[in-house]
Amino acid sequence: MNRVAVIGASGSGKTTFSAALARKLKATHVELDALHWEPNWRMADLPVFKQRVTKATEAERWVCDGSYMKVRDVFWARADTIVWLDPGLPTVVRRLVKRTATRWWSQEELWSGNRESLREHFSKDSLVLFAIKQVSRHRVEYPRALAEPGYEHLTLVHLTSPAAADRWLGAL
Repeated sequence: MNRVAVIGASGSGKTTFSAALARKLKATHVELDALHWEPNWRMADLPVFKQRVTKATEAERWVCDGSYMKVRDVFWARADTIVWLDPGLPTVVRRLVKRTATRWWSQEELWSGNRESLREHFSKDSLVLFAIKQVSRHRVEYPRALAEPGYEHLTLVHLTSPAAADRWLGAL
């Protein structure tokens, strides 16, 4: 395992898991959200985003977290392993609510100076609603994508609970 893509729904634990895995593997941790978001929650233009992901995954050893389909071709093609965090909807929702409240309360600065606001989480753009759709969509989409030509080289690790993720990391 030298180049690992960690995928899953928002709130599945990708960033925390990836940081821990990168430390264990002595690899660079690449957070796709940091490459994607511009100030004022503006998405980076696709060519810019792809260029950033390409540059970030040129290294020999990395752990990249994120489920951005629009750059999947870049980092999946370079990866040797996919770790799919799939802890289930109750865990995802619980984590998102806790994370959002904590970030809002602390006014934690995220990527490019952005901060979470409660208003957006009680709107049609709610991250919780987005994640609810993601969980079921990923269960169909990921197996289909992994079967595409060009990804047969990937080793898949499918972890379906936080305990399974902790055990897997601990066994490395």
